[in-house]
This record gives sequence, structure tokens and C-alpha cells, in this order.
Amino acid sequence: MLNFTSATEWRSYTEQARCAGRRLGLIPTMGALHAGHLQLVQAAAAECDEVLVSIFVNPTQFNNPEDLRLYPRVPEQDAALLAPAGCTALFLPSVADMYPQPTVLRFDFGALESVMEGAHRPGHFNGVATVVSKLFHQARPHAVYFGQKDFQQVAIVRQLIADLSFDLELVVCPTVRETDGLAMSSRNRRLGPEARALAPFLYQTLQAAAQQVRQGVAPALVQQQALGTLAAEKAFTPEYFEVADAQTLQPLAAYAPGRAVVLCVAAFLDGVRLIDNVVVEA
Repeated sequence: MLNFTSATEWRSYTEQARCAGRRLGLIPTMGALHAGHLQLVQAAAAECDEVLVSIFVNPTQFNNPEDLRLYPRVPEQDAALLAPAGCTALFLPSVADMYPQPTVLRFDFGALESVMEGAHRPGHFNGVATVVSKLFHQARPHAVYFGQKDFQQVAIVRQLIADLSFDLELVVCPTVRETDGLAMSSRNRRLGPEARALAPFLYQTLQAAAQQVRQGVAPALVQQQALGTLAAEKAFTPEYFEVADAQTLQPLAAYAPGRAVVLCVAAFLDGVRLIDNVVVEA
């Protein structure tokens, strides 16, 4: 596995690989890797000649400076995990490399970002779109791999690819969970032992809500009961629970035949913000 810290050298390497006719797969990450990330690497390795992984804690997508400061950074551990999983080239840029000058461009994804994460983290998706666009231009991959756990982010990236005509395929892999159901996340490292034992309650709440959706319980009632369930567990501070259309991400007043539903939740536990989702197929 090759390591790059220079954006210029990274671009040169990926351009040479592309000119040689090799298929490039890119996995953008912020590090603190877990099995969910490694699933993306393995999926890319099965389909691509070059598996490119970037690790960059992107400051422009954090609206909370404390969250940025506390975000786990373990590049040596990450590198040790990547090579056996099939990564062929790792990009570890500095902030100066990615942002040699302040970015003035602003993305607006309309209704797609006005809900859930976009509503509670102003500017977050502008930062995501900015850094992802830079990585796409630098690496020029044939395919890019994301996990379903960040459901709204995937929708934003899909729109970005379509609107800016990036010539690449978006591959979305299922959420990887711990044996107790907790969605794997880099932020899980920050949970204390007691909070970690309680954390699967988030997924349990989603599963109960998904069963209600299948039974035809009205979206507003599903939402109300889920929020009440989370609030009753004093360790959790729910931020949102949405019953939404899986394509538009807009909250549902009623179910539509043939339209999948996504249940999305964000809550604080032990000072750590956790998100998760479940898709209920129509």
C-alpha cells in the first residue's frame, strides 16, 4: 500500500493509474476506521484495480468546534487496517493541502438538506459537498463507495454527482452493526462503558418503529412514540426522529404505495451524537 500526503503527488498517481486503464475505486473517510469502512474497502477491491482511501477530518463540515476537536484521530492504526483489506493507496492530506485558500463557493441542495442533519447542523452538507468534490477532482475515480448509515449524506452525494456530471458510479453498502445492533461509527469510540451498553437502544427503537410502519400506523404517531420512547430513557437526549420518503427525505403525512420509507434518528448519549436509520421497503 502506497501512502501520499501531497495532493499533487496523489493526483499524479491516480492519473497515471487511470491512463494505464486501471479501474479506480475511492472511499472518502475521516479515519478512526471500523468494520463498516473496511466493508467499503473490500467492496471496492472486488470491483476495482486500484482501491483509493482518503483520511481527512474535514473542518468545513463541523458546525461544532468541540466535536471537531474531539473527533478521534488514529492514522497509524487506520493504515494498519487498510492494507490487509485491499487498499492500494492511502491519501492523508493536511488542511493546507485541501484548503490552500478559503473556499467561497456555497452548495445549496434545497429541500434535500433542509431536514434532519441539514436542519440541525447548519453548513454541514456544504462542507461535505466541498471536500467530496475536491476528492473527486483529485482522484477521478470510476466508482465511489459510501455506507448507508449516513443516509442523508448519500442522498446529497448522489445529487452532487448528478448535478455536476461527475463521471463515476456511486456504490452504497449496507450499514455494518455490532452484534448488539449498534451501527458502527467512529464516534462510538467516545462512549464510556455504561453508555456503550445502552447505545443499542437506538436501533431497538428504530426496529420497533419500522414494525409500526409495516402495520400501517400513521407516520406522525410512529414519530411521536419513538421520540417518547427515547426521551423516557434518561441517558438519551433525542434530537430528531423522522419518518420520511426514502428518495426525497421529506417527512411523510401518509404512506404512498410503492414508495420506500426511511426512519432516521439522531440522539445524544454520554455527550456523543449518534445517528442511525432503517429503510422500510414498500
